[in-house]
Amino acid sequence: MVDGGSNIVEADWESVSSILQVGGTIIGSARCKDFRSREGRLKAAHNLLQLGITNLCVIGGDGSLTGANIFRKEWSGLLEELAREGKINTEEVQKHGYLNVVGMVGSIDNDFCGTDMTIGTDSALHRIIEVVDAIMTTAQSHQRTFVLEVMGRHCGYLALVSALACGADWVFLPESPPEEGWQENMCIKLSENRARKKRLNIIIVAEGAIDTQNKAITSEQIKELVVTQLGYDTRVTILGHVQRGGTPSAFDRILASRMGVEAVVALLQATPETPACVVSLSGNQAVRLPLMECVQMTQEVQKAMDERRFKDAVQLRGRSFENNLNTYKRLAIKLPDSQIRKSNCNVGIVNVGAPAAGMNAAVRAAVRVGISDGHKVFAVYDGFEGFAKGQVKEFGWADVGGWTGQGGSILGTKRTLPGKYLEDIAAQMHTHGINALLIIGGFEAYLGLLELSAAREKHKEFCVPMVMVPATVSNNVPGSDFSIGADTALNTITDTCDRIKQSASGTKRRVFIIETMGGYCGYLANMGALAAGADAAYIFEEPFDIRDLQSNVEHLTEKMKTTIQRGLVLRNESCSENYTTDFIYQLYSEEGKGVFDCRKNVLGHMQQGGAPSPFDRNFGTKISARAMQWISAKLKEPAGRGRRFVSDDSVCVLGISKRNLLFQPVAELKEETDFVHRIPKEQWWLKLRPLMKILAKYKASFEVSDAGPLEPMQPRGPEEPATI
Repeated sequence: MVDGGSNIVEADWESVSSILQVGGTIIGSARCKDFRSREGRLKAAHNLLQLGITNLCVIGGDGSLTGANIFRKEWSGLLEELAREGKINTEEVQKHGYLNVVGMVGSIDNDFCGTDMTIGTDSALHRIIEVVDAIMTTAQSHQRTFVLEVMGRHCGYLALVSALACGADWVFLPESPPEEGWQENMCIKLSENRARKKRLNIIIVAEGAIDTQNKAITSEQIKELVVTQLGYDTRVTILGHVQRGGTPSAFDRILASRMGVEAVVALLQATPETPACVVSLSGNQAVRLPLMECVQMTQEVQKAMDERRFKDAVQLRGRSFENNLNTYKRLAIKLPDSQIRKSNCNVGIVNVGAPAAGMNAAVRAAVRVGISDGHKVFAVYDGFEGFAKGQVKEFGWADVGGWTGQGGSILGTKRTLPGKYLEDIAAQMHTHGINALLIIGGFEAYLGLLELSAAREKHKEFCVPMVMVPATVSNNVPGSDFSIGADTALNTITDTCDRIKQSASGTKRRVFIIETMGGYCGYLANMGALAAGADAAYIFEEPFDIRDLQSNVEHLTEKMKTTIQRGLVLRNESCSENYTTDFIYQLYSEEGKGVFDCRKNVLGHMQQGGAPSPFDRNFGTKISARAMQWISAKLKEPAGRGRRFVSDDSVCVLGISKRNLLFQPVAELKEETDFVHRIPKEQWWLKLRPLMKILAKYKASFEVSDAGPLEPMQPRGPEEPATI
């Protein structure tokens, strides 16, 4: 912007084609010294004016956004100066009198207050978790201790979340330094874990880690300590710039696409009076926040850390950071049995439905929170069928060690509903004295919960608190915007589409038709299409006919005349009884004769497998820990006659809805469910459908958020914020 000239070019449709899957930034980025001086900003203003640019969308961290805000404040002064120097005339000063600025936070540290997730954070977590998974296998073979240093000079988000996602033994963060005497505590913890037959220790260190006196704690120091105190074979791995690289994850692509739209809309609605804003994500909702308040709060965190007010620092980071920290502490460090108050309650955990990546993380979190709340925790093997057969076993703290990174369902899972086994399940509940039930699964789990609650009159054993945590790749559970396993499946789809698109780069003019899973729910097809940059996605929720297919073929024929000579079409497996994947493939092949050729691909069960993504590990861990806390709270209630729970609010689905974490009674959710097609009647992601069409160059109207006043920074309310 300061150099101008050929550095500022007009972008057209094709100039941003095929960049969705490219990491980094194709327009380049720099930390600019010149822009920090007024002369530099004067040059920049002049360059923008020559092209009549008065709207800026800035993608960067708090430094870039602060700079942009100063630029905006000085704008009229800079114009006057340019006019005095005769570089522009007074007419131009009036015409371009004010500058609008909208920020999008692109920073892998997730260190920006006011936004749950910054663009790039999820991809950085993918890189870290890939490394941790690889190290786990070597460390297990050699019985080694690994010290892993991750990025985050002033923010411990990456360290904290990756520690949560891999079940690390210890984590060092700038915001929450270890207490005095941590050296001894850490060594005790490591040796205890070794004694429990845990073959590897992983310690994660943020590069900015400090102790309570603000002195740096380095990975080398930690290694020295472990070697001298414990004599363990210890290795240090510094991840460095690996974390900035690689292809963006599905979550980041969708987040960035949503934010990009919000930003443009915010600029279109801006007036000279609107303060500069940042578009960001709160739970699952796009929001606009005042840029300067966010920057000030972000700087407050640093100030609190410098002044050793570490409690404040953690709070200023936001509820999500605080929750992560508390969850990590609960799951990593087991209190001695003497310090745990026994509740004399037994809690059962069961997986139901098809396997989904992240189920194991959910079971681990539930078992450990249950034990730390003083319950006995029983795991049920093979779903309701195993329950009926008595495949029930009490689990200890160490039984779930190392589970977070495992795909599938270690407990086994079945689609069978409890209906035909009610007698047997009630008998097993009685035998094991089960006082509460946590069900982890998909639509079958939801149906199972309805059946159990309907059987309460007949079997008093089911008069206990029951809660379901949604886990299915299809993301079709009523009562929640997200379900465990869907993010991993989405990444599999996105990766596969990237490879398929690449395979076409040699052959010109080819269209791929790809079939995704999801039952009748179009979530995977629609979001996969958005993340992979597809030309169309056929889903059940939006009926289509032969005219739509024809217009899509025509659209692709037009596209083949441009420089982008390939097409990608996604189809949900049950979107239409007659327009099958084969039918669509044959139709496209016939209609596209001489213009393009076709290939088809059915992704199938690879969408259910694989190691869970960081999102699914953390979502599974956090939501399941929260469900177990709910169970503990319910069991503490004075429940009246013989501890029987009969009210609707004792059978719930725990889910994320927009911004909040909600426990919704299944009785209420019945109204919101289409049981024939096994989907919720209202689905939030359908609002993103037009976005996919617009990005594929179709005309579509997109529902944008209202141009209301900016939100204040601190949401104060009794609701429980959903932090993803």
